[in-house]
Amino acid sequence: MSTYTEDQRKVTTHRLIEMKARGEKIAMLTAYDYSMAKLIDEAGMDVILVGDSASNVMAGNITTLPMTLDQMIYHAKSVVKGVKRALVVVDLPFGSYQGNSKEALASAIRIMKESHAEAVKMEGGSEIRESVERILSAGIPVMGHLGLTPQSINKFGTYAVRAKEEAEAEKLKADALMLQEIGCFGIVLEKIPASLATEVSKSLDIPTIGIGAGGGADGQVLVMHDMLGINKGFSPRFLRRYADLSTVINDAVSHYISDVKTSDFPNEKEQY
Repeated sequence: MSTYTEDQRKVTTHRLIEMKARGEKIAMLTAYDYSMAKLIDEAGMDVILVGDSASNVMAGNITTLPMTLDQMIYHAKSVVKGVKRALVVVDLPFGSYQGNSKEALASAIRIMKESHAEAVKMEGGSEIRESVERILSAGIPVMGHLGLTPQSINKFGTYAVRAKEEAEAEKLKADALMLQEIGCFGIVLEKIPASLATEVSKSLDIPTIGIGAGGGADGQVLVMHDMLGINKGFSPRFLRRYADLSTVINDAVSHYISDVKTSDFPNEKEQY
């Protein structure tokens, strides 16, 4: 007798659109290495994002800007090896696609060929249309990203909520429709008013994934280090901590140090 269930079926870009159509929320989380990706996938995650947030939580940088294409490919390769079910999406890093559509395509091709990931994510709307279209023309799935775009932090100078003013909100709505029309399979909406995210989500056939965008989006994404309480230096309103691994790890390491210092570890049963 088969034990196959719908939940075990591989998540694809088409399946995400099906999920939106039937009103099923989409769960998305970041991962950057094999071990954590394997655990997250086994828990039933729909989408795993290999985010350029690795720059912050893995490399200790203040912004996402220092992340290179080679570094993103390294993290993506590690993640893909641990994943069986989730759709793996990889951020195109800053400088790998803006302003040069040929370079954008070359960057996306490298990610797909070298990491075996299944899609890329790009920040921006009409400004990057040519790059998005060129990547899509090669058959590479693209997820958009509107609202707060961390790769543009030096332009905006703040991580404050975006699209609160009418002009910016109208541009975001137009960009979302444009990204859908040219072929993107989904859009991340970051740190925008909940009412705007709900309006945009209802206007699209493709799913929206919110982060700090309220409950009206078709799914949610968080940075794994933040929601697990590994990184406690970041506490925005939209973040819910589901664990306190910082304390768990600190206590375990302190216990290990104590056992080594007192010669309690290793004991007779823990040696050959």
